[in-house]
Amino acid sequence: MSRQVVIGLDIGTTSTKCLAYDVDGEIHAEQEAEYTLYSPDPSRKEQDPEEILKAVKKTLSHVVYEVQKKGAVVAGAGFSAAMHSLLALDHSGNILTNAVTWADQRSVKEAEELKEDGGHELYLRTGTPVHPMSPLTKLMWFQRNQPDIFERAAKWISIKEYVIYQLFGRFLVDHSIASATGLFELKTKQWDDKALRTAGITVDQLSELVPATYRIKGLTREAAEELDIDPDTPFVIGASDGVLANIGAGAVSPGQAACSIGTSGAVRTVVDKPTLDPKGRIFCYELTEDKWVIGGPINNGGIALQWIKEQLYPDLDGAPASKEESTFDEMTKRASAIQPGADGLVFLPYLMGERAPFWDSDTKGVFFGLTLNHGRNHMVRSVLEGVMYQMYSVVIALTESGVQPTEYRCGGGFARSELWRQMMADIFEEDIVFPESHQGSCFGAAWLAMYALEMVPDLSSVRDLIKTTLKHQPVEENVTAYRDIKPIFLRLARGLHDEFKAISDVQRRHASGKRTLSSSD
Repeated sequence: MSRQVVIGLDIGTTSTKCLAYDVDGEIHAEQEAEYTLYSPDPSRKEQDPEEILKAVKKTLSHVVYEVQKKGAVVAGAGFSAAMHSLLALDHSGNILTNAVTWADQRSVKEAEELKEDGGHELYLRTGTPVHPMSPLTKLMWFQRNQPDIFERAAKWISIKEYVIYQLFGRFLVDHSIASATGLFELKTKQWDDKALRTAGITVDQLSELVPATYRIKGLTREAAEELDIDPDTPFVIGASDGVLANIGAGAVSPGQAACSIGTSGAVRTVVDKPTLDPKGRIFCYELTEDKWVIGGPINNGGIALQWIKEQLYPDLDGAPASKEESTFDEMTKRASAIQPGADGLVFLPYLMGERAPFWDSDTKGVFFGLTLNHGRNHMVRSVLEGVMYQMYSVVIALTESGVQPTEYRCGGGFARSELWRQMMADIFEEDIVFPESHQGSCFGAAWLAMYALEMVPDLSSVRDLIKTTLKHQPVEENVTAYRDIKPIFLRLARGLHDEFKAISDVQRRHASGKRTLSSSD
């Protein structure tokens, strides 16, 4: 009998990944297609929906071909996608806008206004913190700044919904993607009336809500021919990349936290009921009908290390691109020679504003405690530590919300650095384990699809397949050093809010050209 496989498809910010797995977690085929993240000005981060659709079809058709060539059978497929994207279609299904991504900052003003007028109440109903990433604030921006498009829009959907519409001819959205919009009420699992009024739209302009395990059949004839797949192949609508990454890491039981640091970072854990923070510091997004994922993303992970490499270590940048990793190895080697705590140098890693737990787009990067005794090796160590302090601040928010992680499963690019791995164990004051990579969200999408197709007994059975290759334990001497720094970091992060806003206003005025400095200034 032919081996059955299920395809996991992850529609990301800069690429789409597609992998085929069997129930033992073995990969049978994989393909990735990259595309451009457009930034017409510093505040905007957009995708071309047609480029995304082509990438999905390209990767999916390649994986289907490879699977069939090996004599296996595609039993189904599952979708994963980045959260918070938004695009508009007219009444004929024509694209009116690019897909505005989670990284887009155009709705900063709208987010700040909403925070002052009912935003926290909306958070307590929807589980989505008020922030420019949210489709709710993006809709407010379109209503105010592009009223012609706003009036013509028949549908407001995510990039994942656009792909499904093109493949199946239906407007569907899973509860997981919907619960990250700021428009979905967690308790009723329906679109939230007050949020819709705030956004200025109606239910008819949104997709039909379905659970993450919802099966879709009936590919359009054109799509089935292009993909060379049986049109009755079941697709499972799936969930968002963040919650599916927990499945991919085997962190699916209460107390198990998935931590990742790539360009950005996140801490997430699964709970059995919607859990919110009275202070609004964490998100709560649905995974399945009886499981939710809470936690928080940080904007500044590996991007902070990339920045300091470019600014302070140009002499290490002469290596060919293929040896890029060795540049970071050399940096972390130098940072390893500096004592934990960087001799009192603290870095606030807010180079791109920040999401959890402060949800403040105006935050800025800060070196604090800088003296003549500090050199660039101190600075790179403090950057590494600053990112990890920020991750730890999300853990504090989780704990104060009544959810105490008892196990940390970690991945992402930072896992290649022994220094950074040990730093996490020391700052978190907990053992840290590192699962073998299964392409996180892709594997999570495939496993959720297998569960929906009754190929596996439950989601938690994924843990049997996830092997952990590394484990780091806290070193008491290092823990003691970081205990002195952590409260200083947190006080600085919380206490500079007004100054962050003030300097952001100055930067925006100068960037917009409202004032030009003269030589006498």
